[in-house]
Amino acid sequence: MNLLQEKMIIGNQEWCALSSLGIPAIKARIDSGAQTSSLHAVNIQQFKKNNAQWVSFEIHPLQKNRSTIIRSEAEVIDKRIIRSSSGNSEKRYVISAEVTLGKKTWQIEVTLSNRDSMGYRMLLGREAMSDHILVDPAASFTLGNLTIDEIKSLYKSPTLTKQGLRIGVLASDPDLYSNQRLLESGEALGHNMTFLNIKQCFMKLDIDHPEVHFRGGRSLNEFDAIIPRVRPSVTYYGCALVRQFENIGAFVLNSSSAITRSRDKLYSLQLLQKNGCVIPTTGFANSPIETEDLIDMVGGAPLIVKLLEGAQGKGVVLAETRKASESVINAFKSLKANLLVQEFIKEANGKDIRCFVINEKVVASIQRQAPPGEFRANIHLGGKASPIKITPEERKLAIKATKVMGLKVAGVDMIRSDKGPLLLEVNSSPGLEGVENSTGKDISKLMIESIEKALQWKKL
Repeated sequence: MNLLQEKMIIGNQEWCALSSLGIPAIKARIDSGAQTSSLHAVNIQQFKKNNAQWVSFEIHPLQKNRSTIIRSEAEVIDKRIIRSSSGNSEKRYVISAEVTLGKKTWQIEVTLSNRDSMGYRMLLGREAMSDHILVDPAASFTLGNLTIDEIKSLYKSPTLTKQGLRIGVLASDPDLYSNQRLLESGEALGHNMTFLNIKQCFMKLDIDHPEVHFRGGRSLNEFDAIIPRVRPSVTYYGCALVRQFENIGAFVLNSSSAITRSRDKLYSLQLLQKNGCVIPTTGFANSPIETEDLIDMVGGAPLIVKLLEGAQGKGVVLAETRKASESVINAFKSLKANLLVQEFIKEANGKDIRCFVINEKVVASIQRQAPPGEFRANIHLGGKASPIKITPEERKLAIKATKVMGLKVAGVDMIRSDKGPLLLEVNSSPGLEGVENSTGKDISKLMIESIEKALQWKKL
């Protein structure tokens, strides 16, 4: 009897506080039918701290209010498969938190999950109730309800409001140098950075509530900006995701239409030529019957054969004789592969220039030298990169090409010829490693700052 008297009697919903997480008030559903307690959390990121696994996450403690955001972190004490009331199973992080109801405070275990679709930001399960409370299911707010003014007063502190932007890096490999640098630079500038694996994202097309979700059901609708880093192999789905982020109002550093345009090598060259950008003489045909005419069209051998689907120097062949040219072209054609035939610029001597353009400004330029015995000047193939001072004509060409493609950020590749600079390609997801290591410039920081400028964000 004494034990019962020591327990608080609460209703089916109550206001509580989670002081260890910086939450002064959150409305909780009291549910004795649920074993585990759950807290709404988004942008969950795991990291190491003192050789232990921790997670950082964002909480919107007030239902139907996304402007109030709390950034918290806690040590992970477990990972569990939790089955929701709808029957769906989800693996969740489990943390320990200090909960206060009325005048009583104790430690509870809480799982982190996106509860956007739920009626409450927190659910208090029976494990947390044990030895502390009794539930009167017919009552609610037995410990007192909060007025709107009281809630505003509790969440008035600037430490509990959003400081940085929520920026997602939409890509395939979290360990890639470029992606790591963008995450590091964004965090250093005070933003909440998240890596979003393209293959783990999915979307909902709905006229009233279009959405993007991450594996496990986590909503991605709250991002302020997205940096697309779409590999050629996932162009179609990657651009579909970028387009969906555009539809829900997120700022994207390069638009889906611009990425799609730049990835179509033939179409992009046609656009560049139409707009006065000088390119190497290029031929394209659908049938092997035209092989000889195609070779003559670009000035004969030696010539370059490029697969339209190739990237980073892959699918690019130098055919040094007419016979070799015919063999390579016909071999690709027999495989039903689309290809371009392009004149070989001998005077380039295995060198090309990569101009990095951000918001119609060339912020860095490097020269890439092909390794001995190789004609492709690509650092992924063993080429060497060094800073170079470009000419006004080359600068103008790089900026013009980027504008034609409609890109805000681009790597523009060109070569120097006897006819002047010739444009090779405009890359919508240029790598940062070669240009940053060669020039010493913090390109990733400049990219983040361009987002700040576009969204008119200023650090408080």
